[in-house]
Amino acid sequence: MNAFAHPIAARLLACAALTLCAPWAGAAPMFQASDDPATSPVWLKVRASLFEGRAIAKAPEGALVLDVPARAIDAAVVPVAIRTHFPQSAGAPARHVAKLYLIIDANPSPISAIFQFAPDSGRADVETRVRVDEYSHMRAIAEMSDGQLYATTRFVKASGGCSAPAGSDPAAALAGLGKMRFRIDGDLNGREPVLVQLMIDHPNHSGMAMDQATRQYTPAHYVRNVDVTLGGKPVFSADVDFSISENPNFRFYFRPQGGAELRATVVDSRDMRFVSTDATRDAPQ
Repeated sequence: MNAFAHPIAARLLACAALTLCAPWAGAAPMFQASDDPATSPVWLKVRASLFEGRAIAKAPEGALVLDVPARAIDAAVVPVAIRTHFPQSAGAPARHVAKLYLIIDANPSPISAIFQFAPDSGRADVETRVRVDEYSHMRAIAEMSDGQLYATTRFVKASGGCSAPAGSDPAAALAGLGKMRFRIDGDLNGREPVLVQLMIDHPNHSGMAMDQATRQYTPAHYVRNVDVTLGGKPVFSADVDFSISENPNFRFYFRPQGGAELRATVVDSRDMRFVSTDATRDAPQ
């Protein structure tokens, strides 16, 4: 079960959005930088399904930042960072960031990730790497604890990321399937939010890449859910799909709690479950 225990209906809604967008797969338009992102047909469909007509405001200057290269070097491994500048503390009764949505209009599955944050995580930031299938508008949407939605958009020039062949040897990838490592950057005895990097060994096959030896498409097999807890309390959660690059990598923050156990639980599209614990003691520095 997701550590944040968000309603099953929310999961079904996200799945419905993906299903509704499925007819666009393989037929997504080649977007241009000059296109109005607000009128993207894919976005209009995703917005109606995911947000049900709720107002989405342009984020205040500097409050929500989507950091992604304008032209990607490798469309299969595009670095993305979403940074927010809203208060994120359990001690602050005001609003905090509850979720961040990452949407890539031209991808076969536009809803690429839904990240969820604990109010006392300290910072609602996340970094990862994604596949981009065609030139596309990319969107970050912040959902506040009071339901307010803020958005920011970037245009990314990249193509072929979802059908790119795997970069690792299949046998080696299978042998290391589900292994996880944490890297912590910060003072675990301090009071400031600490940056943690979670690295997951998983091929994250999209189902769209052809094996050059067999000329067959490699079946889809990818990470679907990531849950991270600290001392049994939720810190970070991600509902993702094959838009996330091979060997998923997530960077986010947590506020130290005196050596409490940091635990990551990962479930993939074949319902395989992987767990890593004791990160606060064993993580490399």
